[in-house]
Amino acid sequence: MSADKPPSPNGPGKPSWLERLSRLFGREPRDREQFKRQLKDARERSLLDAEEETMLQGVLEVAETQVGDIMIPRSQMVVLERDKPPEELMRTIIASGHSRFPVIGDDISEVAGILLAKDLLRYYAEGASEKFDIRECLRPAVFIPESKRLNTLLREFRSSHNHMAIVVDEYGGVSGLLTIEDVLEQIVGDIDDEHDIQGEAEIVAEGDGKYSVLALTRIEDFNEYFGAQLDDEEYDTIGGLVSHQFGRLPRRGEKVELQGCEFRVTRAHRRRIEALQVTPPKTWVVSGESGS
Repeated sequence: MSADKPPSPNGPGKPSWLERLSRLFGREPRDREQFKRQLKDARERSLLDAEEETMLQGVLEVAETQVGDIMIPRSQMVVLERDKPPEELMRTIIASGHSRFPVIGDDISEVAGILLAKDLLRYYAEGASEKFDIRECLRPAVFIPESKRLNTLLREFRSSHNHMAIVVDEYGGVSGLLTIEDVLEQIVGDIDDEHDIQGEAEIVAEGDGKYSVLALTRIEDFNEYFGAQLDDEEYDTIGGLVSHQFGRLPRRGEKVELQGCEFRVTRAHRRRIEALQVTPPKTWVVSGESGS
């Protein structure tokens, strides 16, 4: 390596991961863009499989991506109100399926701390929920700017053992939040958990002219099932088309109408819609099961 290159982070005399990969590819890239092309070429030559290439591309993107690019926006944050009784807090915890929650005071701009669901569950397990004082269980909230790089945040998450950070704008106002899982998903893709949809039929009749439709249902399959003519030129899935109609990630229960068809969000997860309740107009002729 030339003398003007930085020393390897692995220590003197030890090659960096970039150098080791470069040896695999036969030449050292001049820049990140050439390295990305080398990764694609390695996959085409079966030196890497598609998943490995995606993960390595994700590592590069983490170093280039800012917190504000992937944060859960303020409007989509699931929060607990500090002065609500334990039974109301529990209902929110159960409905969301999350394990950590920002706790707010008078409004969402006043984040008092972070509550771990297990801290409240412990009181219920001991039959002492009436003694629960949320102020005694709050953990300090970590605040980060929108401009922070994801690779820097990931290092801070690892060193501090925090799994959630509150994102603030240039004026100090709350603009969103980010979890360690959100950062890792930029590298490895979506991390499914027990609350994610597994093996469900794409379209299911509910009765009374309503249907449950998975957001990942392809628009062409939706059109075939319902006799519809939704445009599939710009978006491949129903979820993508509906999100575009809102102009943002909608909340559960929100509705939008498209070509006389009502779409109501029934499930949403982080940065995507998961499922919709569809009420088609009478002019559509439902012809059968989806093509999945």
